[in-house]
Amino acid sequence: MSFSPRLVGLGAAAVTVAIWTSFIVIARASAAHTLLPLDLALLRICGASVILLPWAWWMTHRKGHVAMGSLGGLSPLPLNMTMQAGALGGLLYAMLAYAGFFFAPAVHASVLMPGSLPLWTSLLAWAVLGERIPGGRWLGLACIVGGDLLVGGASLLKAFEGGNVWKGDVLFMSAACCWGAYSVTVRRLGLDPVRATMAITAFAFVVYVPCYVLAVLTGQVPSHLAQALVSEWLFQAMFQGWGSVVISGITFTQMVRYYGPVRSTMITALVPGLSALGAVMFLGEPMHWQVLLGLALVTAGILFGVRQARAPVMQKVAA
Repeated sequence: MSFSPRLVGLGAAAVTVAIWTSFIVIARASAAHTLLPLDLALLRICGASVILLPWAWWMTHRKGHVAMGSLGGLSPLPLNMTMQAGALGGLLYAMLAYAGFFFAPAVHASVLMPGSLPLWTSLLAWAVLGERIPGGRWLGLACIVGGDLLVGGASLLKAFEGGNVWKGDVLFMSAACCWGAYSVTVRRLGLDPVRATMAITAFAFVVYVPCYVLAVLTGQVPSHLAQALVSEWLFQAMFQGWGSVVISGITFTQMVRYYGPVRSTMITALVPGLSALGAVMFLGEPMHWQVLLGLALVTAGILFGVRQARAPVMQKVAA
């Protein structure tokens, strides 16, 4: 069967938004069950590795590009590129994000992770790549900062009363910063998105899995894998690894090919609102006025920043 480019682009956008939204709700729900944050990171990495590592090995060996890859052909990129991208997008992001869900609710993650991602990406691209930020886009970034402060500032004030939500908020912001740094690294090195995803998965598998096993066996790190059901193992490996890493990585790339980066960002701006709504509906989390206003500011900041970016893009295409 053949599908029109419009139908393929629409399907890719729907799948991407659905997975990104579900990731926040499911990760928070998983925090109430047996597995710990590092357990979830392990299942995410192993689940993605089942698909991506054989694919990468076949790709490098079939085309005779073994010398251009690294890690025994598991990564299609050179070692220095694999390490730079893998440390940010493969290791730090997963560990920080999953740890955050054990302290803060999903509605906070909706604002502070996908919501603040454009902020970190723009600032890092300005600092590392020298990209100019138009004056109008600064207003959009200011809205995102205001939304983050409304959500994170309230939890920080409660820290003096013994609350731990602020820890999750800091972890969410750090995870978003790591993913923004990974995105800038991909652009700076000119990496193909599919090969970059293979590389970060290979790096995480080679580095994280042995360290995790050693730390658990020596008692340095707690683990609840033995107490969890095999069905929970399989579900987390399939959703976190296959869904969040493999499928959404491919569908996001396809969405950008059809809609372009500007319209794609407008589509993904739905994620903060939808994930917050999912947290209220499925997890029963309260939606306080600070979170609601912060969510509105973050979404408005994303959309305003995208509209400011549209004119330069159109001028470049015309030229």
